[in-house]
Amino acid sequence: MTIASPIAAWAQHEGVQAARQAFAAGLDAIADQIVAVQQIAAPTFAEGARAAYVADQFRQLGLQDTCLSAAGNVYSRLPGRLPDAVPVVLSAHLDTVFPADTNLAYQRDGMRLAGPGMADNSTGVTGLLLMAELLGNDPLAGAAARDIWFVANVGEEGLGDLCGMKEVVDRFGAAATYIVVEGGAFGHIIHQAVGSQRLKITVTTPGGHSWADFGRSSAIHLLGHLIAAIDQIAVPVQPKTSYNVGQISGGLSINTIAPQAAMLLDLRSVDPAALSALVQQVTELVARVGEAEGVSVTAETIGRRPAGQLARQAPLVQWAVEAWHQVGCRRLDYAPGSTDANIPLSLGYDAVCVGLASASRVHHPEEYLDLTHLPDGLTALLLLLLAASA
Repeated sequence: MTIASPIAAWAQHEGVQAARQAFAAGLDAIADQIVAVQQIAAPTFAEGARAAYVADQFRQLGLQDTCLSAAGNVYSRLPGRLPDAVPVVLSAHLDTVFPADTNLAYQRDGMRLAGPGMADNSTGVTGLLLMAELLGNDPLAGAAARDIWFVANVGEEGLGDLCGMKEVVDRFGAAATYIVVEGGAFGHIIHQAVGSQRLKITVTTPGGHSWADFGRSSAIHLLGHLIAAIDQIAVPVQPKTSYNVGQISGGLSINTIAPQAAMLLDLRSVDPAALSALVQQVTELVARVGEAEGVSVTAETIGRRPAGQLARQAPLVQWAVEAWHQVGCRRLDYAPGSTDANIPLSLGYDAVCVGLASASRVHHPEEYLDLTHLPDGLTALLLLLLAASA
C-alpha cells in the first residue's frame, strides 16, 4: 500500500509548476551547463578541476559553508527553517571512467547530446546545481524545513571504492536522508545495492626460457587455469551473483616462461551471504594454485562495495515512486544497482538513488544523453527533495 506523502501537494505549488515550465523552456541552457561540466576532465582520483568549478558555482548561487574536503568532495549548505533538524544530503559524483587525455569532443543533434561522461555524471552534477539555484530563490526560497547539503563527491567510478561517499556518510551519519543523483537511468529507483568485492590476484614463478626450461610453471598458464576454474563456479541466479575477470597482465616476451601474471577480478551479489560464499570459493581456488613448488599467489582486495537495501515501502522510496509518477513516468525500474547509495544503504540508513534522463552507451566514448525526459526527471527530483526536506 502506498504511504501518504506530500508529493501531490508539492506538485501543485506555484514554484514547482514554474520550475517544470522553466526546465522545458530552458532546455538549451541546461544542455549548455551539462556540457560545461563535461568539458572538465574528471577521472577518478583526479577530480580537482571539476570540483573547483562546482564549488565556484555553489558560491555564486549564494550557498553557505562551501568547502572542499580532505577527500576532495565539495560540500555546500542551503539552510532550512529549522536549524536543529537533521539534514538532507543531495549528492552526485564528480568522476568519470575516462582518462585525463580523453578527447571530450561533444555533439548536439536535436534531443541527443553525446560525449564522454555526458550522462554519467555531468548531468547528475548539473542536477545538483539546478536544485541549489531553485531552492535558493523565490518562490521556493524557504520551502525546506531541514538543511540541504549539496555534495559533489569523488571516487564513485572504477577503483575509487566509493571513497568520497564514505566520507559523506561518516560526516552526516544515520540521522540524515541521502538522495543520490545519476544523470542517466530515468525512472530507475535504486533502493537495493549490489555488493561487490574486487581482487587483484598475482601469480609469481621462477620463470625461465621457453625452450631450455620447458616444463617449469608459467605464471600466465597458472593464471589461465585459475580463470578457467573460476568460470566453473556455480553461482545462484537468485539472489543474482556474478564474477568477471576484467583485466589480465603479465609476462616478459613470447619466448619467456612468464615469471609473473596478474588479473583483476570483480565479484558481485545483491546478497551479502552469497557474495561472502563466492569470495570464499575463489580464495580456495587461489590457495590450490599456490600449492605448486616455487609458485606464489596473492589475492589483494582492491575494492569493496557493501550490499544493503531500504524497503520498497519506506517513505523515501514511496516518495520517489510518487514523484516520478507525478511527471508521467509509469514504468519504473527497481533493479538493484552499484552506486554511491551502497554506503548508506549498507548501514541501514534512509537512501535512494534516482536517474534524471535516458542515456545509452554509458562508459563508452560515444555515450549519449537523450534530453527528452530531462525536464521531467529534474521536476521529479525537485519534488522528492522538497518532500524529504519538509
